[in-house]
Amino acid sequence: MTLNANQRSSLKGPSARRSREADRKVSAKRLLSTMVRIRAVVIRESQTIVEDWTPKVARRSFLPGAINLAQYLAFRRHDLSGLQHQLSALGLTSLGRSEGRVMATLDAVCARLAELAGQPAVSDPTPLDFLNGKRILRREQARIFGDDPHGPGTRIMVTLPTRAGQDRALVADIIRAGADCLRINCAHDGPEIWAAMIENSRAAATDQDRGCRILMDVAGPKCRIAEVFAPKKTRLYRGDLLLLVGRMPAQVETGAVVIRMTFPAILDQLEVGARIFIDDGRIATRVERLEPDGAMLRVEQTRSKGVKLRLNKGLNFPDTALDLPPLTEKDFRDLDFVAENADLVGFSFVQRPSDITLIQRELAARRGGRPVQPLVIKIETALAVRSLPGLVVQGAGQQPLAVMIARGDLAVELGFERISEVQENILWLCEAAHVPVIWATQVLAGMVEEGAPSRAEVTDAAMAQRAECVMLNKGPFIVEAVRFLDNVLHRMDRHHSKKTARLEPLALWIGPKGAR
Repeated sequence: MTLNANQRSSLKGPSARRSREADRKVSAKRLLSTMVRIRAVVIRESQTIVEDWTPKVARRSFLPGAINLAQYLAFRRHDLSGLQHQLSALGLTSLGRSEGRVMATLDAVCARLAELAGQPAVSDPTPLDFLNGKRILRREQARIFGDDPHGPGTRIMVTLPTRAGQDRALVADIIRAGADCLRINCAHDGPEIWAAMIENSRAAATDQDRGCRILMDVAGPKCRIAEVFAPKKTRLYRGDLLLLVGRMPAQVETGAVVIRMTFPAILDQLEVGARIFIDDGRIATRVERLEPDGAMLRVEQTRSKGVKLRLNKGLNFPDTALDLPPLTEKDFRDLDFVAENADLVGFSFVQRPSDITLIQRELAARRGGRPVQPLVIKIETALAVRSLPGLVVQGAGQQPLAVMIARGDLAVELGFERISEVQENILWLCEAAHVPVIWATQVLAGMVEEGAPSRAEVTDAAMAQRAECVMLNKGPFIVEAVRFLDNVLHRMDRHHSKKTARLEPLALWIGPKGAR
């Protein structure tokens, strides 16, 4: 039998053991000095952030989350990846699950290191300190999405189709399959159909003795294709030209492709060379030249078989700092209905804390003294990601808040190669703030549309268990998809909760500006 180094060393007797214990003590002393220094810096830097945030936190139940978020931002300014390995070698925490309990984690590490180093005990947190962040997050999850003691830990949200306004049985089937929350997209339909959707949803939930919250998602300044002028059956391929306009020109050349967009003011903000993505990135273009009627775009990337332009598909401008109002005239009209009828209010394309201030003011004016509705902010742009700490504090400081990772627009805006990384960062930051997260866009898209998921989609759905809610979009096989997702989430609940992070500096939010 061959012995490894540790086994051979163990046979050398008491002197070898004393030597190892001395080495462990030296290592513990060195690590303790480092951790005590980091702890002091975290306290000092986080206090500065909290002082800036405190006037914005009217909702006192969010204050522990705001303080922990500030501590997390200060904590993640350091490269802790090397320390993680050294702490693990001593049988201690790797720090990778510290999001919801920063100071409790640091205190526990310092206490254990002090014991190993043979030094006087320092502050030692209780088990309740470790559980407090998780308890608050679960409380906020239930407050926003409702209780579901028999469902998976992650709630399920479903976007309702127009048909839900006429087909109560469909809504009942969606709820029975496992949906906890139903979403109405205010970019489509109108108050009459919305009212029918809500009536059917509430009746179906009552019949099943279930709670089912209604989220109404205010569209915001989402730029879309309003009109298409092109030869029949036209598909766009690499190298094709198309004209982007704010209004259709009086004359259009035969064979030309012209699209009119919903926000003409964007044309004045475009520059030659700027990228423009169409239909969630299915068509990638670049501004080749600016013309009196609009911007001439060259298609740089699309499917080999081409892509057909369709009405209402979105346009993204990742290279252009768009100056658009956070709420449109239609949004203001829709808020009259939303404030009266929704359980939750979704806010699309939020970018700055002042955007949240605006919708909070508009909702308050329409609620007439009734309790505020929980707010769901959709993170869809690079600016929203950079502003996330400030968005969370402004939102959760006034009302229950959830954050939706809108991966469709976000992937186009940031680049597809970055979406996984940024998604993880958002999950970490929101857990630190004790704010629930919604994992959204193309979850089980193949199953919803075609009746069978791909293997990659199933893995994605399983990973959604790290969020507090996962959203499915509408489609012909939505009931089967909800049932399948409910089963997947139940299975994943048996295996893990969240994940362990590698603690390199959190570059997205380093520095006072990022923290605010």
